[in-house]
Amino acid sequence: MSATALAIAEASKQAVYDEDVLDMARDLVDARNIADDDQMIKILWHYSAHLAAVTANLVTCALLTEQQMTDMMSEISELEELGKEME
Repeated sequence: MSATALAIAEASKQAVYDEDVLDMARDLVDARNIADDDQMIKILWHYSAHLAAVTANLVTCALLTEQQMTDMMSEISELEELGKEME
């Protein structure tokens, strides 16, 4: 259990220091005096969404084996196909 907790902590740390996330943070700081309130809200939302997505991806990779990841992606594809058929 502690190995899993450490893997999640490491994945979260990697996400925070991800180059794309850091670039977005720099853009956010640069825009703070230029952007109006609506633009800042969008910039903050994009930054937060990207950080959450990177974190979720890295945590998923830390928790699942390669076979489990393949199975999950296959199931997602099947569900998407079912959704398209139902439209």
